[in-house]
Amino acid sequence: MSKVILLILDGLGDRPIKELGNKTPLEAAHTPNLDALATRGICGLQNAVGVGQRPGSDTSHLAILGYDLDKYYTGRGTIEVSGLGMELQEGDVALRGNLGTVDNNLVTVDRRAGRIEDTSPFVKDLDGLTYQGITLHIKPGTGHRAGIILRGPGLSSRISDNDPHEVGVKVHEVRPLDDSPEAAFTARVLNHFLHQAHEILKNHPLNKERRRAGKLPANYLLCRGAGYYKKIEKFSERYGLKACAIAGGGLYKGIGAFTGMTVLSVPGATGMADTDLSAKFNAALQALAGEFDFAFVHVKATDAFGEDGDFLGKKAFIEKIDQATEVFLDLPDTLLVVTGDHSTPCSLKKHSGDPVPLMMIGEGMVRTDHVTAFGERACATGGLGRLTGLMIMPEIINLLGLAPLIGD
Repeated sequence: MSKVILLILDGLGDRPIKELGNKTPLEAAHTPNLDALATRGICGLQNAVGVGQRPGSDTSHLAILGYDLDKYYTGRGTIEVSGLGMELQEGDVALRGNLGTVDNNLVTVDRRAGRIEDTSPFVKDLDGLTYQGITLHIKPGTGHRAGIILRGPGLSSRISDNDPHEVGVKVHEVRPLDDSPEAAFTARVLNHFLHQAHEILKNHPLNKERRRAGKLPANYLLCRGAGYYKKIEKFSERYGLKACAIAGGGLYKGIGAFTGMTVLSVPGATGMADTDLSAKFNAALQALAGEFDFAFVHVKATDAFGEDGDFLGKKAFIEKIDQATEVFLDLPDTLLVVTGDHSTPCSLKKHSGDPVPLMMIGEGMVRTDHVTAFGERACATGGLGRLTGLMIMPEIINLLGLAPLIGD
C-alpha cells in the first residue's frame, strides 16, 4: 500500500499585497520545488470548515483529518492539554492557559508576561490546588503557555474565558454560559482557583526577581477555550492507516494525540520561525519507511508572520519551506498532500475565510492537471476544484485505492 504525507502549512493563504506587485506572499515567493510538485500533481482550493467560514486552527485541522465538528469538537482546551501529554478522564474540563501580567486593579498589562520562556517554576506551585471537591491540574506548555484540567464531579465546559484577549482591559470573571447548575458551579470553582493563583503568583520569589530586573511579573493565569473530555474514534480505526504526527506547537501535537496518532519528537522542531524544517520532513520520510502509513506534518510560522502583518517575513519563510521540500520530489509509492489550514492575510493580521491552495502528488495515483505553480490563483484553476476540509480524507482514501464501494 502507498504511504501518505499530509503537510499543513499553517495560515498559508493570503491576499494580494501592493508592495509585492499585487501578489500574495506565496505567489511572490521563489518556490521552484513547490511549483515542480504542482506540475506533477492535481491542484485546487479548500475551505477547511466551509466557504466563507473563518476557522480556528483546532477546528480546521480536525475537519481536514475528517472529523465532523458537530460530532467531535469538544473545545480547544481538550486538544491543547492532550498535546502536553496530560491524561484526560471522564468528566474533566480542560482549558488553555497563559501566564500574563496584570496591575493592582487586575487590568491586563501583557497577556504573555513579556513572552516569558518557561512557566514551569510558577505553575508547579499551582498544580494540585483543591476546592469543593475539585482539583486543579496544571502543566507548563511552550513559552508562556500552560495546560489546565479541572477534575472532579459536577463540572461543565459551558463557561466563559477570563482572558480578555487584549491589553488595557480588566480580566473577566468566569461566567456560566447556560442555566445549568454544573456551569454555575464550574464558574465559581474556577474563579476561586484564579484568585488563589493570583495571590500565589504575585508573591512568588521569581516574580520579585523579575520586578527587580525590570521584567514583567507572571502574576495572573489567563484561561480560555474550555472543553470537555470525550472519547473519539481514533484515526487508525477510521481509515486503517497507522499515523504519526510531527509538529513543534503544542496544539498540533494535541491534534495528533487527540486523534490517536503517535506524536514523534523531532529535535529542532520548535513551532517557530527557527524550526528545523529539514529535520521534520526527513523524520516523516523515516517514519513512513518504518511502521507508519500516514505522516501528518505541521509547520506553524507562516501563520505567525501573517498575524504580525510581516509579508516579507512570510514570503521569506515560504522560500525556506520550498528549499526543504526538495526531499519530497520524486517520492516512490507516496501520496503527498500539501495545503494550509486557513488563510492568515497580512493585511488583516488574523485568520480569514479565504480558501487556501491544495495539491496532491502521487505517480500513478492522480490525474495531473495544467497547473504549474503552487499559489492561490493558480490552484483555483486546478482539477480538484474547491473542496471543504471534510472532503480531503475521503479523496486521499480514494487515491490510495481504499475507498469502500457504495452499492453493487
